[in-house]
Amino acid sequence: MEERREESHSFSVRVFTLQEEVRDEEVHEDTRTESQVAQDVQMKEETSADEEVSREEQVKVCRQRAEQELTLLLVTGQEETRQLTVQDGDGVSVFQVTMSKETDCCRVGNQSFLVTHGNLSVLLQFKTPVERQKFCGLLRRVDDEGTAEVRGEGGRRGDEEGERDDKRDGEGAQDPSGRHPDVCDPGAEESSASQCFQFHSCLSQQQNILQDYLRTATYQSAILVNDTDFRDKVVLDVGCGSGILSFFAVQAGALRVYAVETSPMAKYAQMLVRSNSLSDRIVVLEGKMEEVSCPDMVDVIVSEPIGYMLLNERMLESFLYARKWLKPNGLMFPSSGDIHLAPFTDEQLYIEHYARAGFWQQRCFYGVNLSGLHSAAVDEFFRQPIVDTFDMQILMARSVKYCINFMEAKEEDLHRMEIPFVFTLLQSGLIHGLAFWFDVAFLGSRSTVWLSTAPTEPLTHWYQVRCLLQTPLFGKLGQTLSGTVLLTANKRQSYDIHITATVDQSGFRSGNTLDLKNPFFRYT
Repeated sequence: MEERREESHSFSVRVFTLQEEVRDEEVHEDTRTESQVAQDVQMKEETSADEEVSREEQVKVCRQRAEQELTLLLVTGQEETRQLTVQDGDGVSVFQVTMSKETDCCRVGNQSFLVTHGNLSVLLQFKTPVERQKFCGLLRRVDDEGTAEVRGEGGRRGDEEGERDDKRDGEGAQDPSGRHPDVCDPGAEESSASQCFQFHSCLSQQQNILQDYLRTATYQSAILVNDTDFRDKVVLDVGCGSGILSFFAVQAGALRVYAVETSPMAKYAQMLVRSNSLSDRIVVLEGKMEEVSCPDMVDVIVSEPIGYMLLNERMLESFLYARKWLKPNGLMFPSSGDIHLAPFTDEQLYIEHYARAGFWQQRCFYGVNLSGLHSAAVDEFFRQPIVDTFDMQILMARSVKYCINFMEAKEEDLHRMEIPFVFTLLQSGLIHGLAFWFDVAFLGSRSTVWLSTAPTEPLTHWYQVRCLLQTPLFGKLGQTLSGTVLLTANKRQSYDIHITATVDQSGFRSGNTLDLKNPFFRYT
């Protein structure tokens, strides 16, 4: 076989590194041979005020090279390896590594490439996506005998192309916990509340809700199968909408139902009550639950206080407030809710979401350069939770759940909810974010009925919700992803979602802050 000729290729790059600190008690373990040392990354030690050290996680983020353009030299020609060297402006080697099929590496965005060796990861940011593409093409070049391409362990090949830049180059593992705002005043802004009421007062929206077969049929089944809990009882329907749950309660034998709803939907509900000749059993009370006075104490409270991710629109607080009218040992339908979350991998979604900001990259839009707003547009899009559905195969671990007992929870408990998680990864790959869905339970005397929005169940009008991380995290099978989801109520009748996540074995961190009030509806 003809011997390969070595070739050297140069690129202009910026370099960001993330290195795990070696603990004192571990230093004595570093007894490597010369051959092993030769394979390690040779880092040039520099001291800079820009270095950020976190002793708690034993992670050091080095930014001293972030603003300096360096030269990346890639020597090809060997059958199994590639020599990668980064030099400064004086030609001095900053670091060097020999890459092989076993090197952990992957593309990050459309303009960067991540190389991991031991406890050190190096992010190479190229000047253009074309240069990054050329670099990856050289890495995957094979010889005549079919030498395997250099692989990214997450199943993400270096040759995957996308339409997005790496919007988080240089930020490393960002911890958004420092941006957590104070828990807001629980009162909602009038404009936001009015918009919500107007939205649900539209008959077209009520039709959409009623036509959700799984939702409507489950509510009716839960009430009728537990008819003994309703027969000859007084029922309170919170936020009755069209009054459908009030009608179900009457079907189960309720003596009287007080249906609370704001105007103008209250008038529509009253029209249905009259046209169904049930004015003697269903009484519509017009106004907010917190403002109306119920004529009697009630045996059962029914409601559909559910929004996206269970919590959006903050209707649960009115549902809990209504307990002031509930008799001792009374029932609430639904009785409890579980929020489920799990990490997912979806490269296409991440690329697609980032590409939405492509409009703002135009440099001559009717003679105007829009590119100055591209970064802000990306930030805004990534603050949007994504409402859609997905296949269970993208989930990288078993879900964890956060339970809310509607019989016991207080309104203030819903103003700030912290959900810790520890996931054991069931597959290797890039973790692009967290997926959310919910279940609610109707705990009746005869039967417990569940309404689930899980991706394994028939689709509802709540779909599922996915929240992207600002920067994907690489994890391997068996490793653990830990962190928290902090949900803080805001004055827009919704929640701010603060996510922090860490791959415990590597120390890599990421996160995001999202606005549940402003989701992106991806479903068709």
